[in-house]
Amino acid sequence: MVNVQQADTTSDWFYPYPTLYPGILLKRYKRFFADIELDSGETITAHCPNTGPMTGVCKIGSRVQVSRSDSPTRKLPYTWELIQVKDTLTWAGVNTALPNRVIKSALEAKLFPLSDYSQILPEVRYGADQKSRVDFLLMGDESAPPIYVEVKNTTWTQGKLALFPDTVTTRGQKHLIELTALLPKAKAVMLYFINRGDCTHFAPGDSADPLYGKLLREAIALGLQVLPCRFDISPAGIRYLGLAETFFED
Repeated sequence: MVNVQQADTTSDWFYPYPTLYPGILLKRYKRFFADIELDSGETITAHCPNTGPMTGVCKIGSRVQVSRSDSPTRKLPYTWELIQVKDTLTWAGVNTALPNRVIKSALEAKLFPLSDYSQILPEVRYGADQKSRVDFLLMGDESAPPIYVEVKNTTWTQGKLALFPDTVTTRGQKHLIELTALLPKAKAVMLYFINRGDCTHFAPGDSADPLYGKLLREAIALGLQVLPCRFDISPAGIRYLGLAETFFED
């Protein structure tokens, strides 16, 4: 095993959730829908923002938390935000649209071990064909190389080990190839948002997508920076715990 990143210390930084409503997961279907019985006794259909398999996390009968929007244009006012993992009682984040907002706030607070920057530009086109968008481009003075940051969310674990991805991801493979192509003229960062607080280590999900793991190792050898960020998740909000210990099998 090769250690490529040491953990850092816990931060006081905190990202609050809006008001959440507790309930029980009854059914998840058609990727985007979840039937939930709220503690009030009402049964609702909530939007499921996570279209992946949520391996090891999505179990019927689990405690969940949903947010509510009063927008008149929404077909489903409720959004599924959290699920409590039955085996550990740990809360895990479900809303995959949220990590980028959280990371933007964390970048503004300069939480991560990155070179100095003064501008945070979201969704910037890059790559050979300029058809891809990197999650964040960080810019400093003219003498500093730009920093390209791609964010990946994960809740898949084996014990205390967080893994990404939990299924074959051709999109993720493409992102690694494009980030690698930026090196060494620019800095490239793969930031893994570990969306549950019970993991201390991180590794690529080789059993789910061996090609992704291969591309990640090649990118690291060429200078890609990996930031496996641990977050404690609760119905109150999200607290940054620092970086996980990251190990890769040779």
